[in-house]
Amino acid sequence: MPEFKQLIRLVDADLDGNRRIYHALRKIKGVSYSFANVVCSVANIERTSKIGNLEDDKLKLIEDIIRNPLKYKIPSWMLNRRKDFDTNEDKHLLSSDLKLTKDFDIRRMKEIKSYKGIRHGIGQPVRGQRTRSHFRKGRAVGVKKSKGKKGKV
Repeated sequence: MPEFKQLIRLVDADLDGNRRIYHALRKIKGVSYSFANVVCSVANIERTSKIGNLEDDKLKLIEDIIRNPLKYKIPSWMLNRRKDFDTNEDKHLLSSDLKLTKDFDIRRMKEIKSYKGIRHGIGQPVRGQRTRSHFRKGRAVGVKKSKGKKGKV
């Protein structure tokens, strides 16, 4: 049995070795519940074993599956970037690439002045939520009395 590792570096993230594999993979930005489950299935690894007990070759296999999911025949609907705007190909983005792409998408929507871009720009909800009782952060809420009016004497 290999020695136990307390801290594991996997796909630009530090993972706690005491956590189960399924939950530890969720700490990587861009890996969802279902994607972590598929990675465990493809790698033939028990989901409930601790990630600190894995051998180096298994860790390399997991990292390769996460970085290149199409190579391991993971269906394209599991990926987080289908039909990319620029290249029109299916990708799975991780960590800083995911954040940068999201920011570029929002900036593009603002530049073309789409409905979603305008809503992003003014800080309103984008996906059709109501605004009467929510989304009031950053502004004063309530009624202010004007100083000009005085009550009856």
